[in-house]
Amino acid sequence: MPLFGGLFVSELLKMPVLDPKGDELGRVRDFVVIKGDPLPRVSALILEEKKKRYCLEWEHVGIFNRRIISSKVYAPRVEPYDPSEDILLIVRDIFDKQIVDADGARVVRVNDVQLEGQDSNACVTGVDVGIRGILRRLGVEKKSEQFYQLLGRTLPVNIIRWSFIQPLEPRLSTISLTVPRQMISALHPADIADIISTMPPEQGIALFKGLDPNVAAEALPELHPELQKTIIEDIDRDYALEVVERMPPDEAADLIADLERDKAREILESIEEEEAQDIQELLAHEEDTAGGLMTTEYISCTPDLTIEEALEKFRIEAHEVESVYYIFIVEQDKLIGITTLRDMILHLPQMKLSEIMETKLKTLPPDASQQEVAETISKYGLLAIPVVDDAAGLLGIVTIDDVVGILLPASARKRRRSV
Repeated sequence: MPLFGGLFVSELLKMPVLDPKGDELGRVRDFVVIKGDPLPRVSALILEEKKKRYCLEWEHVGIFNRRIISSKVYAPRVEPYDPSEDILLIVRDIFDKQIVDADGARVVRVNDVQLEGQDSNACVTGVDVGIRGILRRLGVEKKSEQFYQLLGRTLPVNIIRWSFIQPLEPRLSTISLTVPRQMISALHPADIADIISTMPPEQGIALFKGLDPNVAAEALPELHPELQKTIIEDIDRDYALEVVERMPPDEAADLIADLERDKAREILESIEEEEAQDIQELLAHEEDTAGGLMTTEYISCTPDLTIEEALEKFRIEAHEVESVYYIFIVEQDKLIGITTLRDMILHLPQMKLSEIMETKLKTLPPDASQQEVAETISKYGLLAIPVVDDAAGLLGIVTIDDVVGILLPASARKRRRSV
């Protein structure tokens, strides 16, 4: 029984199904879907007659199109059916569920499901996430299409092919759907965070769990602190440690500050000692101060290095540093100068950093207020400002990205407290 062309499920709902004599068995209420190769296929139709539901196996379906659906069996052979929660039904489990649209970096809803005939099966080939799907379910797609034509426009088609969709969780009947995670991972971390934030928490966590730890470490700081906390406390311990270890120290400190004390201590005791020490040092500073805003990730060199040697060091270390604006020149643990990558490129490779560095430095103490930090960076047009102790020891740097965060509403700012 080949199925020609394509159909949408909404076109078939409430259609009568006729037995070989032409008597009505019931009306279509849903479709049972099972895994197929390469596409899921309809294994049965769920019919309703006099408020009772019946299951008509696909092998007993005769004619199947948008005008008529017929059965090879008679009414007495159709058994009563109560669909369980362990199978996938199109209307119950796919309609109105969420899908991640990687192209638009957003979450969309399934408005309709597309079926196409392949051999003797009806296969699920795509989902309609556009306005057409809504209008089709309301029964006004054709009229709307004519109206658009009068305006000289075309009613848009927005179909996501099933080949770009995979289950978000193992239990098909209770999940949303998402495009393959490698496509999600290619998005900007802020876009990934937006997608996770718009999903129900349990589904957002499930999506987060599937991310590569490097991608997860970039996306996690973009989430609201409460959601960060929920995710870290829910995911597997080893995966959580991988993510935290890949985060910049200042972002990791912000996260750990929001965790319960025991959970924070567990993470700090489990990650590498050097990283844990950096985080502990950051947690020691009051929030809304230069020390609370700074990161301990920066590139420093000694003044006796040549530009050529410094560039080689830069190539190695820059992979591990979130923001690379300046190279800080340090001698005996004291900050004595700053240079830029541009300056190093413009001078001869044999010159020493001491010959090109800027020694008139703008610095701040760790207890400087965030307002003072913002005003200093703005006044002198800096991309980052070093934070030093009383002996000019370099503690960390505050970047312009951190200053932008100061301008956000208080509810959106990161919080940090001692643990």
